[in-house]
Amino acid sequence: MSEERKGDIVRPTLADVAHEADVSAITVSRTIRQPHIVAEKSRRRVEAAIEKLGYIPDAAASALASRTSSMIGLLVPSLTNNVFTDVLRGVYEVVEGSRYFVQIANSRYSALKEETLVRAFLRQRPAGLIVAGFDQTDRGRDMLNGAACPVVQVLEHGPEPVDMAVGFHHAEAAALATRHLLDSGYRRPGFLAARMDPRTQRRMRGFERTCRDAGALDARRIVTTHQASTVGLGRQLLELLLCQAPETDAIFCANDDLAVGALMEAKRRRIRVPEDLGICGFNDLEMTRHMYPAITSVATPRFETGRQAATMLLEEIAEPGSVGRRNRDLGVELMVRESTMRPPGPQPAAETHAEGKAP
Repeated sequence: MSEERKGDIVRPTLADVAHEADVSAITVSRTIRQPHIVAEKSRRRVEAAIEKLGYIPDAAASALASRTSSMIGLLVPSLTNNVFTDVLRGVYEVVEGSRYFVQIANSRYSALKEETLVRAFLRQRPAGLIVAGFDQTDRGRDMLNGAACPVVQVLEHGPEPVDMAVGFHHAEAAALATRHLLDSGYRRPGFLAARMDPRTQRRMRGFERTCRDAGALDARRIVTTHQASTVGLGRQLLELLLCQAPETDAIFCANDDLAVGALMEAKRRRIRVPEDLGICGFNDLEMTRHMYPAITSVATPRFETGRQAATMLLEEIAEPGSVGRRNRDLGVELMVRESTMRPPGPQPAAETHAEGKAP
């Protein structure tokens, strides 16, 4: 196989694709740029070869002339989740006014869709890429490793980013919230989660580890679903939790939508918060501080993550190798509010939870 290298990454060439598909190089080129003029049989062979080899086609001639375009690719799993819109705000604050523009893609929490979008971005010879998370497919990660542009992974912190990263530890953030519940006098904490994407799974592991260390882990008090997270789902999950484990005296919710829903369900059942049930959310969205009682939540640095990611990217584009601290942990902050401010002294038996349904 002929070779194009970025560091030690071997990248297949157009000639490799032509050989694999048993067609001419010009047929490969036409399939990429003008597929409608290529015979269907040949086109399918070329597309199969591109997929098999993981070939990243060249972008349009204008981009080739300068080797990169002025586009910064931003790949997130959702365009409606406030977590990611806050990241976008941080990115745009830095990029606006520069010669670069941002192109956004939505993977819809699918690693395979993300892989396809990474390939589509790289075909355009972007100036840089910002990608949410560390959980790419093997092929997706290989493509990012071989990208001829800076890459920043965001909203995560780990030991081996592709290039650069800025975010926080989800498991440690969840452990912080769980320790707060235990330190506040709650002894039978539960966990509610939806979607179960990799970041949510890390939060669950942080909760489990902390409860296990404290001798407070009970699998009956962990309720999860792969459904998309909503306030209404938070109500449903708390209802299920209390049916399974009516002794539960606190809950850590993997996001604030679920925490708000759980608070509403607790009120419907006439369960006192925080006396009988403590509630803690995650992300510290604006609505948590305006609920009654206000909800304790883990504040995550979403805007600052986007701002620093874009700053790192522009610095690296201007001068490769100039970014010194390439793997940044921004940490989190626990915003303690009324929903976990349990009064001192003995509390009523938690068994009353199952009997507290509204008529």
